[in-house]
Amino acid sequence: MLTGRAPLRSGLAGATALLSVLGAILVSLSAALAARADSAGLQATIRRTEGGIPHILAHNFAGLGYGFGYAFAQDDICPMADDYVTVDAQRSRYFGPSATFEQRGNGVVSSNESSDLFWQQIIDGGVVEHLLTIPPPLGLRPEFHELVRGYVAGWNRYLAGVGGSAGVPDPSCRGAAWVHPITEIEADRRFYQLILLASAGVFVDGIATAQPPGDGTAGSSGAAKPASIAAALARATQLAAGSNAVAIGRDGSRDHTHGVLLGNPHFPWLGTERFYEAQLTIPGVIDVSGAMLYGVPLVLIGRTSTMAWSHTVSTARRFTLYQLALVPGTPTSYLVDGVPTPMTRRTVTIQERQPDGSQKPLTRTLFSTRYGPVVGSVESVPLPWTPTTAFALRDGNADNVRVFNHFLETDMATSARQVLDILDRYQGIPWVNTIVADSAGDALYADIGSIPNVPDSMAHQCNTAVGDATFQLARVATLDGSRTSCDWLTDADAVEPGLFGPSHMPHLFRADYVTNSNDSYWLSNPHQPLEGYAAVIGDERAERSLRTRVGLIMTQARVDGSDGLGAAGFTRQDMQNQVLSDRVLSGELTRDALVQLCRSLPGGMAATTSGPPVPVGGACDALAGWDLHDNLGSSGALLFHRFWLHATSRTTESTPAGVPDSPGVVFSNPFNPNDPVNTPNTLDPASPDVQTALGDAVKDFRDAAVPFDATVGSRQGVVRGGQFIPIHGGTGDPDGEFNAIYQPFIQGKGYGQVDDGSSFIQVVTWNGSACPDAVTILSYSLSTNPLSPYSSDQTRLFGQKQWLRDRFCEADILASPVLNAATITEPSPAAVAAATALPNTVGPAGRDVVVAVAASLVLGATATRRRRRRSGS
Repeated sequence: MLTGRAPLRSGLAGATALLSVLGAILVSLSAALAARADSAGLQATIRRTEGGIPHILAHNFAGLGYGFGYAFAQDDICPMADDYVTVDAQRSRYFGPSATFEQRGNGVVSSNESSDLFWQQIIDGGVVEHLLTIPPPLGLRPEFHELVRGYVAGWNRYLAGVGGSAGVPDPSCRGAAWVHPITEIEADRRFYQLILLASAGVFVDGIATAQPPGDGTAGSSGAAKPASIAAALARATQLAAGSNAVAIGRDGSRDHTHGVLLGNPHFPWLGTERFYEAQLTIPGVIDVSGAMLYGVPLVLIGRTSTMAWSHTVSTARRFTLYQLALVPGTPTSYLVDGVPTPMTRRTVTIQERQPDGSQKPLTRTLFSTRYGPVVGSVESVPLPWTPTTAFALRDGNADNVRVFNHFLETDMATSARQVLDILDRYQGIPWVNTIVADSAGDALYADIGSIPNVPDSMAHQCNTAVGDATFQLARVATLDGSRTSCDWLTDADAVEPGLFGPSHMPHLFRADYVTNSNDSYWLSNPHQPLEGYAAVIGDERAERSLRTRVGLIMTQARVDGSDGLGAAGFTRQDMQNQVLSDRVLSGELTRDALVQLCRSLPGGMAATTSGPPVPVGGACDALAGWDLHDNLGSSGALLFHRFWLHATSRTTESTPAGVPDSPGVVFSNPFNPNDPVNTPNTLDPASPDVQTALGDAVKDFRDAAVPFDATVGSRQGVVRGGQFIPIHGGTGDPDGEFNAIYQPFIQGKGYGQVDDGSSFIQVVTWNGSACPDAVTILSYSLSTNPLSPYSSDQTRLFGQKQWLRDRFCEADILASPVLNAATITEPSPAAVAAATALPNTVGPAGRDVVVAVAASLVLGATATRRRRRRSGS
């Protein structure tokens, strides 16, 4: 079901025509009045439509950033202000040094003290400031600098307008001392934080705590344990975020002309790795709509008039470790080709809040090498710094700001082939794949970005003993740091030394389809496997996740029509149905055999991993009655998911760091690389993992008083405004649910609230008109302020599998029945003092309709026009 279309009534055609004319007038004013607006400073018009989505209209990039910064601060100032505390190295000052926090985009939990030390050495070293001085193309384009200037001014304008932190509407940070005006360098550090998310960002504690042994004696960590380090790196490189993306080409679409794009990132529902949604328009220059991670004034996943794209987290490793050979008796010097090389020292000081509220300085010296910082641990597993060896991190993203040139140009691109050109030119994507469809019917998959040039031959020649283990299990090389022959290689077509060039990174154009669900590039399309690339980019001829498999199964069946759902080929509605189908492939493959096993248990008793057997009671019937989906009314689904978690891993959520995970033996028919979409399969009822997993799941539910036949909608959801909103979907990995939704299970208590999974979803195609034919939904809604009308509206729609119709073109925006528009400028100091926050709410949809059409490029001019809907007309 779609929402957001005004009811048909007499006179609508005339009204729409009038609005179209008004929109055309606004666009035509842009060029003529740009000079006047330039002399007046920053200016933008913010127009909100259904879901609160802001459509930002400006005459230049500074104005565009200004409008975006203002609108974003209206909706989400609290979590973003908290993150600015992080990149300012101030968490210990405000929240105390021992408290911890999670960077939800990569799942890394760090102490405030470690985080502050990590960021203080970046600040003191002027790292970001240096990157900002690099000229393009490796450095940032001037348009991006202008966007940031405007973004900061817009944020600060909003904060001043509400009277500072004391006037912030969101009670979660109202009056907090850490909510304050920001500077451009703070915004830039946030961008750098995102760039490092899959590389240095997973080593925050390890970098902050790495210290040499004293007096030539071994440090307390002892010798390196290769298996534990490898297991920790395997976990660290599995980002908490994931995604699905499908691009349908002309041969796979119903009309055999246009492409279809599904973007379905699975990202945190909390923190600053949430998505914000907006449209950014400078008439004649840029017109793009979609989503961005918090604090980024560019669309990162979205659509232009003739092209749409999405991203999925890539399997490519963006860093390597180097194992150093230390100079005997001098553990802060290391040997390179036999030559002693002293480490670089940087002494940093942070302020830490004490229990009595006072501040106390902490000073520590951190160390770095020709490769990068010394690291002392990963995922709490020691990388020991002994008298003879230490470990350093080389980060392929350490100097990468060109990624924002990539997104700036992608936001103005018109075709899939143009996006490939941008990928090749900048090679700046830091940790994701790119999937694109366009109106001409091209479909593109690519994993082209900033990837260390470590071919397999080099890894085998240069890996240390630790590296042999880390490369085999995690595809992370740990190279010999004592030889320059083990430095990263450089391709002739690489934009930066030490990286692979596009000729050695995978991409694929298809006319039928390409997909990715966070496995490697290998099966982007099973009809044309991609092979022969370095292991640091991804694996080949290896088992795919069940989520990848169910996506490929559904996509191929719709392309060829074998699913029985109508004529062959995708329509927009077909793709909407697919992404929210809530099929569970693990259940389809094993449920019947599991029920048979359950009903055959002697005395109805199931063994458990620890403790006595438990009676299965009604568990067998609950599983038998399950419809193999994760719809709100699906009963038995939750019990199966709990079984599958236990069955697929001999470890649990509480497994100590450093202990390798051991996958359970579930299937009797093993993986076949010649039939990768359909294997492995068939439940192995004789497997001890399967037998005890059923008992463990039954025990979990009994201990938490969760009925075996509890429906998805009765236990899975979020609370907004004191009301429980049920959410469909289920565990994407390892269960094979395409619509991935994650919620914690608390032993003895039951389910917590959804905190991760499907986030911003877009389905885009074209029908020959000037506007893309698209629908979107932002699962957790636009605003984190619980008092905002935009904090739960889209969540309720998502829970009912409803969508918002895209309002991309000017006439569609102006026709919104809930349109609310206002123009903001950067006025004189006297006017700033008198400014108040602009409203971002509207009346009930069935009553007064605001159509505030702002002549946004005339200084101070805002024309507001109201029309009242006539009931029964």
